Amino acid sequence: MICTKRMRQLAQIYITTDRIEEAESVLRKILHIMELAKGWNSLETVIAAERLALTLQSLGNLKEVQELLKRCLDARKALLPENHIQIAANLLHLARVKMLNPSKLNKSNMAELDMAKDLLSKSISVARGNLVLSVRQKGNKQSYGESVTTVRSRQSALIILLQSLDALSLLEMKRLELEEDSKDPHNSEAESALRGCISAYKEFVNEKSLSDAPGVKAEYLLCLKHLVDLLSDNRTTSKDRSSNAALQELKDEIKRVEVELSKKGGRRS
Repeated sequence: MICTKRMRQLAQIYITTDRIEEAESVLRKILHIMELAKGWNSLETVIAAERLALTLQSLGNLKEVQELLKRCLDARKALLPENHIQIAANLLHLARVKMLNPSKLNKSNMAELDMAKDLLSKSISVARGNLVLSVRQKGNKQSYGESVTTVRSRQSALIILLQSLDALSLLEMKRLELEEDSKDPHNSEAESALRGCISAYKEFVNEKSLSDAPGVKAEYLLCLKHLVDLLSDNRTTSKDRSSNAALQELKDEIKRVEVELSKKGGRRS
C-alpha cells in the first residue's frame, strides 16, 4: 500500500526529529487502515501495531503498550511457527515493558517480575534454537549459497539472545532491590545471566556472518560493560568471587571491542 508506506516514512521523520506525539498519531492511522484492510490475520497489521507500541513506550503509555504487544504475540503465535525469531523478539519487548512498569514493581507484588522472567526465558530458548539450527544448516551449504535474508535472520537471532540475557540480568538486579531479606546479596543470578550473554557470543562468534556484524558486537559490548559494573560494585564484589586480574581482563576485552566497533563506525556506549 503506497499510502501507508508514505505514512510510515512520515512517522519515521517525526520520530527522528523527536516529534513523538505526531508520530503516534500517524502510526495509529496506519494501524486503523491495516485493521480494516487486512485484519489481525496479517503480519503487516501485527508489525504496524508493534511500531505503534514501541513509539507509545517512549511516551510512557505502558498499559496500552502491553496490550498491543500481547495482541501482537497472540497473532504471531497463530500465524508463525512457535520457534520463529519474530516471536522471540516479541517476547523480549513484552518482558522489557513489564520491567518498566513502576506501579507494578513493589515489594508486595513480585509476580510481574516472575512473568517477565518467564517471557525472557522463552525468548532465550527460541533465539538459541534458531541460532543452533541456522548454523547447523549453514554447515551443510556453501557460504555463497546463503541469502542476505538468512544471514540477517541469524544475526537478529544472536542479537535477541544477547539482549534477552542482558535484560534477565537487569531483572535480577531489580528483584534484589525489591527484596528486603535477599538470600543472594551478591546477585549471582544477575552475574550468571551476563556471563551467559558473553558465553553465547563466544559460542557463535566463529561464524563469520556473526563475528563481522557491528550490531552483534555492540550487544556483546553492553554485556561486558554491565558485568564490569556489577563486579565493580562494592555490594557485589568479594575477593573470592572476582579477582582483580579477571576484572582487568574484562576491561581489556571492552577496549578491544570498542576499537573494532570504532573502525566499523558502529560504536555504542
